[in-house]
Amino acid sequence: MSKRLSKTFEPGRGYSKQDWDDVESPELTAEQIKELRPFAEVLPDLAASIRRGRGPNKAPTKRLVSLRLSPEVIDTYKAGGPGWQSRIDADLRRINKIK
Repeated sequence: MSKRLSKTFEPGRGYSKQDWDDVESPELTAEQIKELRPFAEVLPDLAASIRRGRGPNKAPTKRLVSLRLSPEVIDTYKAGGPGWQSRIDADLRRINKIK
């Protein structure tokens, strides 16, 4: 007797309900289940690279502060996309002639 793992659709995960319903995943046979191996055994190099990540944390190069800025300034920098805080830092360094 095989146990079927059923999942329910959860919106907001990058696919639509239609995508979910269109997938046909047959149940694994007992023989297929016996042949399954751990991810790290099948792809050891990839598993090792995932475990390594970025390595040990280095000393932070910046300090966290709380700073009040006008909404217009924040909106302007955010409109430039990711990295808006670094752009503010760069502009302040340039204005204050800090290398």
